[in-house]
Amino acid sequence: MQQHELRPPRGAKKNRKRIGRGNGSGHGTYSGKGIKGQQSRSGYKTRPGFEGGQTPLIRRLPHRRGFHNPFRVDYVPVSLKQLARIEGADVTPESLRDAGVVSSVRQPIKILGDGDLTNALTVKVHRVSASARAKIEAAGGTVEELTPRKDPEQKRQRRKKKSAAPKAEAQAEEPDSAEDADSTEESAADDAPKEDDEQNGE
Repeated sequence: MQQHELRPPRGAKKNRKRIGRGNGSGHGTYSGKGIKGQQSRSGYKTRPGFEGGQTPLIRRLPHRRGFHNPFRVDYVPVSLKQLARIEGADVTPESLRDAGVVSSVRQPIKILGDGDLTNALTVKVHRVSASARAKIEAAGGTVEELTPRKDPEQKRQRRKKKSAAPKAEAQAEEPDSAEDADSTEESAADDAPKEDDEQNGE
């Protein structure tokens, strides 16, 4: 077999569908587009996902709503009445784990003010609520948070700096415009005597 004798298999090649070339071709009159309707008109185009006006699939599928905060910190809550299980005056994540109050020390711990306290304890955990702090200190104990809190004053100063930056730029631009105005007034004052001298000379 020679190269010029190669032929495609039967049915591999099909003639192009020529529409609108008379009824004798089988694709005349409406040219395969049906009778009237949106899709029979020229310029027909729809956006992706459009389903003819019915509720599209993307809206029929169930989905979860809400927002997931990636910076959220989940604390293990521990109440004051649970501190009675601990032997000794020092309350640390390790002592809470040894007493069976918490199962692990991998997550941060927060002491809540539920219950009363009579013993003077030295509490060293990640967070302590305001009510729990007041009860611990009233019983003669001390509180130390292992993770520092963000100072609200620093946040306020940052906001003030951000708000003051545009004002400073605007004030820096104003003297330039004032200097331009003064220079134009001076030039006008210099030109005025020259005009008077020319008129007097005439």
